Amino acid sequence: MYRIPSGKELRIAISGKSGCGNTTVSTLLAKTLGVSLINFTFRQLAAEKGMTLPQVIEAAKNDDSYDITVDTRQVELAKKESCVLGSRLAIWMLKEADLKVYLIASDDTRAGRILNREGGDLEEIKRFTSMRDSEDSRRYMKLYSIDNNDYAFADIKIDTASNNPEQIVELILAEAEKRGLVEKF
Repeated sequence: MYRIPSGKELRIAISGKSGCGNTTVSTLLAKTLGVSLINFTFRQLAAEKGMTLPQVIEAAKNDDSYDITVDTRQVELAKKESCVLGSRLAIWMLKEADLKVYLIASDDTRAGRILNREGGDLEEIKRFTSMRDSEDSRRYMKLYSIDNNDYAFADIKIDTASNNPEQIVELILAEAEKRGLVEKF
């Protein structure tokens, strides 16, 4: 078991492309540490607006307010308390993060996970995911001058294809412990 040292706060930012396990790992890590999970994404925004995810992605191509709403809201929430922030841009946007984690998986692995999560046709998922990656990268560069393919600065990079979510959380916690951000009890 791990805990945040008394009197300290901890913010862990976790990023990765769609299907990398970002939500699963962020949720498990937040639960393990007993802190808030902040994972406000286009998917939640779509639900709030009564739209589908593809509709939000399409609308965001021509309306920057979708990205700005999601990105601003999650950073504001993350600054309030100890938390795990899981989002595509978390490691870039939450400059105050104590630990920045980037999750990696191949395009095929990601598509397979999305298929398992949402169902559908694998080839269509591959096409949609490729389009979404391309659109995300274009928007992030336009809005924030962020190249989301340049994550070399992340404190820890984890290949999610060769580790299950529990192992990934252990790798993150081990790094956090090494840095004095958490302690075993």
